[in-house]
Amino acid sequence: MSAFGLTPPLAARLAARAGLVLPTERHAAVAAVADHIHGVVAVLRELDFAGVPPAAAYRAVEEKETHDAAL
Repeated sequence: MSAFGLTPPLAARLAARAGLVLPTERHAAVAAVADHIHGVVAVLRELDFAGVPPAAAYRAVEEKETHDAAL
């Protein structure tokens, strides 16, 4: 079992609660993938983004391309 602790039966219950019916043979695979995703997100949450401005602070600037036919 992973650090998050999503077991196959719990994955099946949560899927059913969301309106998704999982075949029994898929319960373990879904639990494993969800645990992996949770682990990746947990690592991302540990990153310090204090010095990074929000995406809204960036302005896309249209640059003109220069085409050079010389090879």
